[in-house]
Order: sequence, then C-alpha cells, then structure tokens
Amino acid sequence: MGWVARFALAGLMALTIGAAKAEDALKAKIGVLRLSSSAPVFIAQDKGYFRDAGLDIELKFFDAAQPIAVAVTSGDVDFGITAFTAGLYNLAGKGTLKVIGGMSREKAGYPLIGYFASNNAYAAGLKTPKDLAGKRVAMTQVGSSFHYSLGLLADKYGFKLADVKIVPLQSLSNASAALKGETVDAALLPISTARKLMGEGGAKFLGWVGDETPWQLGAVFASPKTLTNKALVTKLLGALAKADREYHDVILASMKDGVASINDKTKPLLEIIAKYTNLPVEQVVGNCAYIDPDGKLDVKNVDNQIKWLQEQGFADKGFDADAIIAKEYVKAD
Repeated sequence: MGWVARFALAGLMALTIGAAKAEDALKAKIGVLRLSSSAPVFIAQDKGYFRDAGLDIELKFFDAAQPIAVAVTSGDVDFGITAFTAGLYNLAGKGTLKVIGGMSREKAGYPLIGYFASNNAYAAGLKTPKDLAGKRVAMTQVGSSFHYSLGLLADKYGFKLADVKIVPLQSLSNASAALKGETVDAALLPISTARKLMGEGGAKFLGWVGDETPWQLGAVFASPKTLTNKALVTKLLGALAKADREYHDVILASMKDGVASINDKTKPLLEIIAKYTNLPVEQVVGNCAYIDPDGKLDVKNVDNQIKWLQEQGFADKGFDADAIIAKEYVKAD
C-alpha cells in the first residue's frame, strides 16, 4: 500500500473513531439565563470541557429563573443553573428537584444585582436602597431571588416588606421597561440589564445587593430522574468545576473596584461570556459575579432562604435545606 493510500486510510479511521466517540457522548440539556452569573457554563461549553468529559450539551436559554425550575421538573431540560426562587424551593420540597452544586453569590465588591430608581422617584427623594420602603418596586416574580433580596434589605433597615408594593412583571425586559416608563418607582435588575437602561438615561443607581446583603444566589440542580444517571451528573459537575476554577483564578482574580481587567489572560474568557450574554466585552468586565472556585454551596444560607420564604408564605412548610440537597454531590461551605 502506497503512502497516499495509507494516509487516506489513517484519516478515515480517525474520522470513524471521532464519530464513534460523538455517538457515545452522554446528551443533556441545561436551562440557563443569558447572564454572566452563569459564566462557567459558557466557558465549559465554548472551551470544550463538556465535550472532553464525554458530554454532548445543549444550552437552552430562558428569560427568568422560575421557568428553568419548571423545565427541569417536566423533563424539558436535564439540569438547571440559575437563581434560587420560592417556586424552585417548592418543587424541591415536593421531591421533584435536587440541588447538586453552587453557582453565583451576592458578595461585596462583585456587582451583580442592583437597586435602581426611576428618574422621577429619584428626583422625589429615592436616593438609597433604604428609601425603598413604601415604594412601587418591579421585579420578575413574587418569591424570586429579587424578592428575597428586598426582604433582606427590609430586615437590615427595619422597614416592613409588606409596605413595599411589589410589581411582578415576569421578565427582566418588562421590569426594565416599567422603570424607564415611570410606571414603577424602582426595580431590582442585574447589572447587564441595568447598564443599558442607565446609559439611555432611563434609571438611577441606588446600590448593589452584594454590598448590602450578601447571600448564595445561584445553584446547579437536577431532577431525581437525571440523578439516576450518576455518570452524567459526575461528568457535568467535573466540567463545571474546571470552568469555575478558571473563571475564578483568571477573571475574578483580575478584578479591581468591581471591574475585571482586559489582558491577554482574561480577554479570551471575557469574549466567551460576551458571546453568550450578547454584550460587548467592555460591558462584561463590570458584570462578573462571584462564584466559589470549588463550586461550593453556602448550605446555611440556603436554609435561611427557605425559612424566610416559608415565614412569608411564599414557600411550603415541612422541609429544610437538608431535604433538597443531594449530599453526595454538593460541596458545602
């Protein structure tokens, strides 16, 4: 056999082996938001960490956190990576979801979710987060992570959450439009949504949730059915752990005054985040949420969230953090 034939045969064999490996890959769908708080997911997908782990991952994007929890329960997606909500906890309390890892956190010095005032409300005296008492505040949904953040703020400054007029608008875009249109006094919004709004002169900044009341915001979760496939879960968490560490050691390590540096090391990762969040790199640098480098979950805070939501009547009673966490997978603080 001549060298040309041998070369062609080797190429054919490589293609065949590659195709076989692709067929052997475990397929899964991940429900996620187009927010930088899910940066490790985007890094793992774009840099091939999922693929290298033997996974064929499809990302399915949503516009709010609660629908992701519902999609995991229904089987529309296999994993969810988003913020904790009352709805998510209620599903988990019924045994239809299990938390398997940590993701984003509200932490001082890492801008993520902020309090923003309409121009008219700001001119009328709404200047700081503690001034939100008695105001009309837009958010995605009742019992959402935004709602919990507002509850923590009320506890901190001693005003009654019941005195705040919550306006649930189901999506970030609706909340942003309401603030700009002056139909609400304030809104809780992620920095990626709010920056465009402020750039257009549509809102005023009041403060960051992480600076006021740090807490465990996001997590990785799955249905009991998905958890029966231990190989799938282990491979997914392993790929995410690699991306968590890279994100932390490269991007978060470069941050100063809440903004990541753009340099030879950070730029490739920032460009990946920009690609999946539909934002320019120049905006992504100020959107970098804190994520534990080992993917740890603040279990104590999760338990506090559940208790608070139960006291408010947003979550069913009769369960705690231990009941909804898959301990064989979770790394706890």
